Amino acid sequence: MKSETFSIKVNHKIKPFHKIIEVDSDKSLSIRSFLIGSICQNISTVTNVLESEDVLSTIQACRKLGVKIVKSKKGNYKIFGKGLGSLFAKKNTNLNFGNSGTLARLLLALLATTPNIDVKVRGDYSLNKRNMRKLIELMSEFGATFMPKKKYHFPLRMISSEMPIGIKYLAGVSAQLKSAVILAGLNSFGNTEIIENLKSRDHTERMLAKNYQSIKITGNKKKIIKVLGRKYLNNINVKVPGDPSTAAFMTALTLLNKKSHLKIKNVGLNNTRVGFYKLLKKQGANIKFKNIKIINNEPRGDIFVKSCNLKSIRASKDYYVNSTDEYPILFAMAALIKGTSVFKGIGDLVNKESNRIKEMQLVLKQIGVKSKSNKNSLKIFGKGIINANKRRIMVPGLGDHRICMSSFVLSILTGAKTNIKNFETVYTSSPSFLKIMKKLGAKFEIQR
Repeated sequence: MKSETFSIKVNHKIKPFHKIIEVDSDKSLSIRSFLIGSICQNISTVTNVLESEDVLSTIQACRKLGVKIVKSKKGNYKIFGKGLGSLFAKKNTNLNFGNSGTLARLLLALLATTPNIDVKVRGDYSLNKRNMRKLIELMSEFGATFMPKKKYHFPLRMISSEMPIGIKYLAGVSAQLKSAVILAGLNSFGNTEIIENLKSRDHTERMLAKNYQSIKITGNKKKIIKVLGRKYLNNINVKVPGDPSTAAFMTALTLLNKKSHLKIKNVGLNNTRVGFYKLLKKQGANIKFKNIKIINNEPRGDIFVKSCNLKSIRASKDYYVNSTDEYPILFAMAALIKGTSVFKGIGDLVNKESNRIKEMQLVLKQIGVKSKSNKNSLKIFGKGIINANKRRIMVPGLGDHRICMSSFVLSILTGAKTNIKNFETVYTSSPSFLKIMKKLGAKFEIQR
């Protein structure tokens, strides 16, 4: 169900805080749990689910495809899977992915190799603008058909492959495309091979790890994933940790807000998701991971953060793959750290919910911070912590939750008079964002 549209006004700087919080559950794991559980045999369980708009869109889509999903209590679900090839679509089925690029790519991959699927697919205004060419080309290799031909944006019609054959794929920076190939390969004849030179998010592989008859992983520096098609998939049981990408915003706020301390409990600490934290530690950030344990093949623990002086950020292209979602808040931080920060290998950011390079540059310009970009890099000429109470930040309705959250953090650190439109888009990943910020002492006004 779509949230009511509203804007956020901010006029006050935040004061120092000493708090303990929990952030919303991980969106990537929540979405994957339902999709993979839907094609496993028997009953899968998933607890501590993020009940955001993107995840609710996932549940709705799975039910529309014949999957029985029962909610036992808040955040806890049972998925009654019937195995590979069991998804089905009635005639003239329309699937709406909402704002979720993850759902769009992964579910289309599942359907591309499922027999007798003919569906129309679309998203919201923001998702419909995103280029799906790479996904469409990959699924076409498996034999799926997309119409109209040579159209790479939703809405589209997809007809699944009559005889899906495994493919060989050289993975790039996108974990979603890698996951899409894995999921499509599960229901294909023969083997699918993925060669990964850059380690991207590996939630899909970890979730399928116990199904060793279906997926085999070798290599270290150069990882090779073999998907053995059409094998029995055992049920999964997942307890979702807190989202490290959401926790990044509270971490950034704490580091830059003098005399502040923060403990964030039970956060996912998968090594492919903590590039943001590793990068900032390199710049002198006071960040510690404690109480680490492994649950459902995923590490999790508590993050301890203290405010401190940071060096300007130097982010080589190697950091991008493991901190993609956090770059907008890194740009905001760079504006408030004295010196020139440099970000390389970020060209893919133009293909997110918005052009995140351009939009963050526009935000920074409004508080008097200069930047310079080219196709694949960005320089930000940071001023240090500034008092911007005579400045105004206006953020239009972009449908991009990361831009909204980054602008919010920037405004409460500088005191800039800020108006962020369509802030409801934040609910796609963090329904509790404003509640948490209020707990930390942020003052804001909701305008409906």
